[in-house]
Amino acid sequence: MKNIAVIGAGTMGNGIAHTFAQKGFKVQLIDISQQALDKGLATITKNLDRMVAKEKITEADKEATLGNISTYTNIKDGVEYAGLVVEAATENVDLKLKIFKDLNNACPEDTILATNTSSISITQIAAVTDRPEMVIGMHFMNPVPIMKLVEIIRGYNTSNEVTNTIMEISKELGKVPVEVNDYPGFVANRILMPMINESIETLYNGVAGVTEIDTVMKLGMAHPMGPLQLADFIGLDVCLSILHVMYEGFKNPKYAPCPLLVNMVRAGKLGVKSGEGFYDYSETRKAEKVAKQFA
Repeated sequence: MKNIAVIGAGTMGNGIAHTFAQKGFKVQLIDISQQALDKGLATITKNLDRMVAKEKITEADKEATLGNISTYTNIKDGVEYAGLVVEAATENVDLKLKIFKDLNNACPEDTILATNTSSISITQIAAVTDRPEMVIGMHFMNPVPIMKLVEIIRGYNTSNEVTNTIMEISKELGKVPVEVNDYPGFVANRILMPMINESIETLYNGVAGVTEIDTVMKLGMAHPMGPLQLADFIGLDVCLSILHVMYEGFKNPKYAPCPLLVNMVRAGKLGVKSGEGFYDYSETRKAEKVAKQFA
């Protein structure tokens, strides 16, 4: 299985394409927007240049990786010869269901359909296809080329053969796959998002400030970054979306998003990608300056 199609050229999609291509897979990167494809390729090139500068790869490795990636704005053309499709579109249920309906019609019968969703039910996604046994979750962590973990999520009907195949492919990528079952938030976000939400509640209730909360978690719990900084890095809109999925899935009030998070997303304060969240990123992408609202 050396032909891989990736749906979506955003942060996760271009990272997944980069990772497969660097390991010698032929990657068809698909997005409805040519502008998004161009931006995705530019990001991959920039990241490869950084690796060359650090002498982790050679210039020849970089050129080989880029040579393994082709781009398409049409799903049907891009998946024609794919043995595996990894969907990495926006974390929106309706959008993902539409994409998987299209993939079901466009892909060869033996193509495995994977989704990089961080919280949406694999079983629900699989149900819109006529090959639910071939649908699986392949949840990469950001930044994809660096982070080792891949959550492999079995839907209710995912076959053992497909699961084993995806576990082995993940290992070929140099990743550490961990198999989990299909419940809202899976493992990573079921544990992470309540922590992030509680840190926002702690700020909202005036217990401590942004840097104080993050410092406690970094120095006291040995986290590489604080929960508020991590929320900014993930995207506050993404955090909110995942919490909504978990709240709807479990009907448990402990997953209800903090009103402060809701209002920040409504105001367009989404974190790094918007230039402001709990920190101000107008001058640097590092969390060095607390946003004016919380200073």
